[in-house]
Amino acid sequence: MKKIVTAIIYILAITPDLVNGQQIDFGNAWKEQRFSIFSSNDYTLNGDSLDIKSKGTVSLLWSFLPPEMWNKKYASWEWAVEKSVPASDLTQKGGDDRNLALYFIFLPKELAKVAQDNNVRALLNNPDVRILMYVWGGAHKLQQIVSSPHLGSRGQSIIKQLSGTGTALEFVDLRLDHKRAFSEDAESLVGLAVSSDSDDTQTEVLAKISQLRIE
Repeated sequence: MKKIVTAIIYILAITPDLVNGQQIDFGNAWKEQRFSIFSSNDYTLNGDSLDIKSKGTVSLLWSFLPPEMWNKKYASWEWAVEKSVPASDLTQKGGDDRNLALYFIFLPKELAKVAQDNNVRALLNNPDVRILMYVWGGAHKLQQIVSSPHLGSRGQSIIKQLSGTGTALEFVDLRLDHKRAFSEDAESLVGLAVSSDSDDTQTEVLAKISQLRIE
């Protein structure tokens, strides 16, 4: 509880407008992308929150953002993990289980409108895409930047919470973190995604993300 209160004070002190920023609705606009026909997480869309269950499975839930949100700079959210996968090396294919990853997907503005006609697989494979992932899990240090073994130079993870259970409130500067991760300025924020991954360790994740706001 003390950790959450401290984070709230920090957000209020640094960016008061974020509290009044646009809340992301977990509703019908979100779609699931399976990576295997036999593997799918359970997502429960509750409007202001998203419940996730991953039991020896992996998949991605994603949504495009409207053009009026492409220039957003900050994000905040609360997340909680009730059951956790063990710590793993997130740089290794076939061994990179993690409780949660929240994706912020960027594209050059001139490509953004065209990309919205594609599915998420085409978007993730676009050589011009940059995907900033905030992760709960992994055998790494807090705030460490970790390259994705699946996305190559297109995707970078920032470790926000270590493997284990608990609740945390996050505030991030998307533009600053994008610069740190990719050594280049962020362009248009065209989409969001959430994943949970427990298929390598055949363990279970029970988690929730709520009050996701961007400003």
